[in-house]
Amino acid sequence: MIFEHPMAGTRTKPVDQSTIDAAKRGDRMAQAVLLSAMQDPWFRMCLSLLRDVEQARDATQETALRVLRLLPEFRGDSSLSTWSMGIAINVVREMRRKRRPETGEVPDVAPDNAVSPDDVAIRSEQQRVLRAALGELSDRQREVVVCRYFEEKSTEETAEIMNCAPGTVKATLHQALRALKNKVKMLA
Repeated sequence: MIFEHPMAGTRTKPVDQSTIDAAKRGDRMAQAVLLSAMQDPWFRMCLSLLRDVEQARDATQETALRVLRLLPEFRGDSSLSTWSMGIAINVVREMRRKRRPETGEVPDVAPDNAVSPDDVAIRSEQQRVLRAALGELSDRQREVVVCRYFEEKSTEETAEIMNCAPGTVKATLHQALRALKNKVKMLA
């Protein structure tokens, strides 16, 4: 299994062009470096969108397999991260179409850095409210929020990942943030 740990707390460094070129030629070590660098961002995105750890692991695994299979076709018109996140989002969309209705609550995967028990309780409640509000967004709205704010992608990168126009990203994000604001007020 390619996926080895549930979540990393830090952003990964971009994979250099020589590693990408070697991976495209089938160099197993370069492919391993590429997968190691990208598995955490893929997992974070998949978990945020699917809201189920096991499904996120499956989606990450499928993304890795597709990236390796499609890598020779990668032209470099965008960054490897943007290109591969587009693959991850397509995997998630396919899984959503196939999966059963959701059960349970969204897992809390963020590390808790709060100091006092009161801070822990407040932060936990805030996270619960935000997760519940995110869960009520449409799939498309959740995708744009995850890309822009969780994965810190630009509007253009988000548009490429989601296979839509930058204007669509802006409009969807605006709608999502307005909906989140209203939902958080209702849930708080």
